[in-house]
Amino acid sequence: MNLFLESERILYRPIETSDAQALFLMDSNPNVHLYLGNQPVTSIDEVLGYIKSIQQQYIDNGIGRFALVLKETNEVIGWAGIKFITEPENNQVNFYDLGYRLQEQHWRKGYALEAAKTWLDYGFNEMNILTMYASAHVDNVGSNTILQRIGMIQNGQFYYEDILCNWYELENRK
Repeated sequence: MNLFLESERILYRPIETSDAQALFLMDSNPNVHLYLGNQPVTSIDEVLGYIKSIQQQYIDNGIGRFALVLKETNEVIGWAGIKFITEPENNQVNFYDLGYRLQEQHWRKGYALEAAKTWLDYGFNEMNILTMYASAHVDNVGSNTILQRIGMIQNGQFYYEDILCNWYELENRK
């Protein structure tokens, strides 16, 4: 995958095996997984497994989640991007999902909002996606706020693996 994007403070590049430690730091934190089913990873091997899965998504779908690299420090602080969902979710299948996840020490600094804007713009203007979707746990105020701030419209709720989520949609007005 040769796609590289950037925004004001962040570089976005494909996730690499060398990102495993930074992603383990993020996904082993119970606070990061509070609204994700409370199942933080417990080994670097789990992270390496999901890195392989993400890399396969690049091959299969030409898109996926990308590493968020701070320009200032070259530090990987999480991931963001567009994932093509092929399994049923909220009675939808074969759709594009906007998502992001950051290490806890980088919360509330505007990075997730910056990433969400960048990927929404890329999805609509470069990929010509007709409708972008996203979801967030009903109690995750930060994530719900970000999705609303980028213009996504809540269109109901659904259960994802016993987790009540808000469902968001935004049509490309291009």
